[in-house]
Amino acid sequence: MSASSIRARVRAEMIDEIKAVARRHLATDGANLSLRAVARDMGMVSSAIYRYFPSRDDLLTALIIEAYDALGTAVEAADAGCDRLDLRGRWHAACRAARRWALAHPAEYALLYGSPVPGYAAPDDTIGPAQRPPLTLVGILRDGFAAGRIDPPPATEPADPLRADLAEMSTLVGGGVPEALLARGMAGWTQLFGLISFELFGRINRALPHRDDYFDHQIALMADLIGLPRTT
Repeated sequence: MSASSIRARVRAEMIDEIKAVARRHLATDGANLSLRAVARDMGMVSSAIYRYFPSRDDLLTALIIEAYDALGTAVEAADAGCDRLDLRGRWHAACRAARRWALAHPAEYALLYGSPVPGYAAPDDTIGPAQRPPLTLVGILRDGFAAGRIDPPPATEPADPLRADLAEMSTLVGGGVPEALLARGMAGWTQLFGLISFELFGRINRALPHRDDYFDHQIALMADLIGLPRTT
């Protein structure tokens, strides 16, 4: 192995270790990361960590991208494990996978969907990873509409300004989904992450101890709203 390859491997291992320590800080301190604290836990002088992450924001971005990709992988794998024509089954599987990941990784979920980090502006690098879960859900709608298994919702058409927003969004996600259907899909998506956030941040835990059942009931209601057919 060449000297450059060894250096690259050592650097990659050091970056992984820094991120692992930073994730532990997320669990105890929230998103208020300190490069000095991370360096201290690693037994490094604070200046050394800047060779790997020039700023706190660079480290946050790396953690955010990694978390979005992990969540996206979990949701995509759940969807891929279902029969393509079982639209409701795909919806339930993807939603449950998102919840399982969030409950297993509460600090990372809070970094993605909790309060914005003061002074941090997410760069464009985060956009692609962030789109993976919603694109999976949009894919279910697109497949169902293309197969004639979802009819356009009979609801009142969105107002013109919203229709324009939805038309642009439909283009961004690859088209093939009518604006009214996409609006319902967006309602399902926001409801999904609202459910997860309320559970993870303790907003419903006393009122609803049977949270598995409540979650399944709510995502079934969203499936009905979207128009996903029931299996027979």
